[in-house]
Formats: sequence, structure tokens, C-alpha cells
Amino acid sequence: MTDVDTASMTAWVAPRYGGSEVLRTEIVPRPAAGQREVVVRVRAASLCSGDLHLLNGTPYLLRLGFGLRRPKHRMIGQNLAGEVVAVGALVTEFQVGDRVFGVVPSGAFAEYVCAEAGSFAIVPAALSMEEAAAIPDSGMTALQGLRDIGKVAPGQRVLINGASGGVGSFAVQIAKALGAHVTAVCSTRHVEMVRGIGADVVIDYTADDFTHTDAPYDVLFDLAGNRRLRDCRRVLTADGVFISSAAAPGDNWFGPVRWLGEVALTDLFVRQTLKALLMRPAAADLQYLAGLAADGAVRPVIERRFPLSDTAAAVEVFARGHASGKTVLTTL
Repeated sequence: MTDVDTASMTAWVAPRYGGSEVLRTEIVPRPAAGQREVVVRVRAASLCSGDLHLLNGTPYLLRLGFGLRRPKHRMIGQNLAGEVVAVGALVTEFQVGDRVFGVVPSGAFAEYVCAEAGSFAIVPAALSMEEAAAIPDSGMTALQGLRDIGKVAPGQRVLINGASGGVGSFAVQIAKALGAHVTAVCSTRHVEMVRGIGADVVIDYTADDFTHTDAPYDVLFDLAGNRRLRDCRRVLTADGVFISSAAAPGDNWFGPVRWLGEVALTDLFVRQTLKALLMRPAAADLQYLAGLAADGAVRPVIERRFPLSDTAAAVEVFARGHASGKTVLTTL
């Protein structure tokens, strides 16, 4: 995709709720930086589950905040990496030409994006733009779950259910970086990949049941939402921590609300800690992840690459699930 003129750009938009079939490209005004904002030339972007929820408008409860009949924000995409092309008058963190990566509320699947400077961090020299674009949403979800809620410490036993996806592949590596012994649960076709990124033990859920163990875990990070809470609690130590991500079970109307209510209610009456995780973007966390990547402790796993011009096809494939790592769009 190329600029028509310096005042416009091409972007992917969703004029109504639906699947990949509603997506189309449009020529839209190129954004200008506000005082605390930067404009970034997008070089790569990645898909996340949040993109699908906003595209589909599910659970329907979301539409109260994002548009009842159609999306308030037509431009889609949240995770990206690129080069700074303009900075606001009050921005001191970045300058034109810096390579940055980050997460924005919308509009990452376009030639340019504009957002608060605090949405970005510098891309480590060791990473490509594609790798950097794969980090933000998934990396911060894994980090906040394990470090902030799980408070994972060296020597602890951590189980990650759903270890092969975008968040899961980061969770395995971050848990190892925090010094934990990691058991990862995934399907047969992902076993070697998950073992290759550092898992000490890999459980193929098609052959074995992780809820039956003689050695309980200190932390269970549930990214699949496919087991009952009582089964998950059974494999934890008496004071263990259960963390549920936004991938919890639910319907199209209320999504994971009932499940998250069960987690919160049960937490009030048991010794174990049971918490739901809602990732909150933070520049400090992006910088922390950049440091891990620069040191080689974390490396994004990318299964599929599509040109940005094929975003609709990428969304269609991504929506089928069962990915190994991240799906990335590129303009390079």
C-alpha cells in the first residue's frame, strides 16, 4: 500500500461488525501529532484476540462502550512496530527516525498511526520490526500475569495452560526468565515448539490430563479456559495462585463475565489466590520486555506472516485459532 499524497494514507477499516468479510481498505486522512503524541510509519503489525472481539462486536456487552450498531472506531489493529516520522511539541522520549513498538487503541493496520508517546518503547537492535510488532499485547499480558499477579519467584513450579499461542509462548519464556520450573500444556503439533522455547515439561493435552498430578504447582496461568475452576485448584499448592486470562469461557452476550464472577467469588472463601487478568498497557512494561528481548531471554514466536495488503485473509486464518505463536502483518 502506498500514499496517494502526503495528507492521506491507506488503512483497513471495519464499517460494521462481522468477520473478515467486512474489512476493506480506504483512503483516509494521515494523522497529525498532538502535543504529547507521535506519528509512526507502520512497518509491521500483529493480530491479537482483542482485534477479533472488536471486529465481531462480541461479547455483545462490549458494544455498550464501542458502538451499539457499528464500531465507533472503524480503523482496526492494536499492535505495531515502525519508525517515528513526527513528534509533538512536548514529546521528549522519542525523535524522528526512532524505531518503536507498542499498542494503540485502534488503527495499527494502516500506513501510519498516531498515539500518545507513552504507548511506545524503543525496538531493541537485536529484533526485527516483525518480531517487535509481535510483542506488545501478548508480551504484556504474560508479564503482568506472571510477575504482577503470580509474583513468580526463582524455583517455583509454574503451569501454563495454553502455552503455544501468542500469550502462552511469551508466558513460557517469561516464567523461565523469572527463574521458574515451567510445565506447559499444548496440543501434539505444538509440543516441539513449546519445548524449544524453554519449557521444562510439556504436557500434550490430547494424551494426558494436567489436572492429575502428584506434585502441585505454585502458579497456574490459564490461557485456555477449558477446565473447571475446581479442577485447576486441585493442582495448586495450598497457597498457590490461579490466574485467568481474557480467554476465559463464555457466550456471545456476556462473554467471560460469569466465569470471572466465579473466580472472584471463590477467591473470597479459599486460601489460594484466584485472580482474573485484564492487561493494562504500560510503557514501563514495554521497556521491560524490550530488555528481555535484548538479552535473548525472550524471542517472539511467529507462525504466519502476511503482507498488510492481505489483512482480511490474515484475520480469516487467525480467527480459526490454534496458532503457534503470533500472526504478523508487514509492509516491508
